[in-house]
Amino acid sequence: MTPLISIVAPLYNERESFGPLIERLNALMDKLPYPVEVVLVDDGSRDNTADLIRLTALSDPRYHGVLLARNFGHQTAVTAGMAAARGTEAVLIIDGDLQDPPELLEEFYAHIQNGYDVVYAVRRKRKEGVLKRFAYSTFYRILKNISYVDIPLDSGDFSMVSRRVVDIMNKMPEESRFLRGMRSWIGFKQIGVEYERSERVAGVPKYSFKMLRRLAYNGIFNFSEFPVKFIIRTGAFAIGIALIYLIQTLVKKYVFGTVPQGFTALLFVIILFSGIQLMALGIIGEYVLRVFFQVKGRPLFVVREEIKDGAAGAPESMITYK
Repeated sequence: MTPLISIVAPLYNERESFGPLIERLNALMDKLPYPVEVVLVDDGSRDNTADLIRLTALSDPRYHGVLLARNFGHQTAVTAGMAAARGTEAVLIIDGDLQDPPELLEEFYAHIQNGYDVVYAVRRKRKEGVLKRFAYSTFYRILKNISYVDIPLDSGDFSMVSRRVVDIMNKMPEESRFLRGMRSWIGFKQIGVEYERSERVAGVPKYSFKMLRRLAYNGIFNFSEFPVKFIIRTGAFAIGIALIYLIQTLVKKYVFGTVPQGFTALLFVIILFSGIQLMALGIIGEYVLRVFFQVKGRPLFVVREEIKDGAAGAPESMITYK
């Protein structure tokens, strides 16, 4: 039976949380009156997560396993799941650590039935450490102020999107993906639902500081003109300082008849301009690097194995996905 809704869950080294995840998904699907499939995406795990996905998908046709050839990153793993999802009406995106409660599916789907195309979850309370909560809160507020797209505050990838939004996102080939920004950019009718984010059911967080920084860069450079405008404004500010220093020097020479020694000031100006130039080159380099990776036209991901309808098969239709 063709599923009405697909649940996409990317997994990376989630052996500890896999059992509780399947238990809660089974309990949810058993009580729903309409067909649902679960797309479990293994993002190149180093433990036996891929084997657990394979066994689950082979024993229960409601599960659809997508095993990637290597670790492509969380955003790309979600993209792979959305490309494989067969839900005719909507796709629910959750994290495999159960911080996103799958039981909210019914509430989200009620909004989809009422004409909304995107139902995104808004974190009312997080269970992470103080520094991490502060970093997340600060980033979301900075991004909202500098982005040309209205990205809702405190909303992550946990969401339900309609079939037409999924089809549009599957056609967006950008290599440096920031899904919550892409979701907002598409538009249509969207609504937020507040929830309290739980702690991980098991294991440790897989998002390192480096990965979080890369995700933040994708959000800023893909959905904001601020970096380029910042270069212009900083350059104008530096020129202003240089002009003030020039005027000060001319006044001292022609009005007071003294020539300022100026070694310290000159050194300061050289260091200032050098720093501004290096920062400008770094920002431009970020854009050049993104263009470089994009124009190569490589597939966003490569699927090693796909298990659906209780049988394993070659992922010929997905291996060239861009």
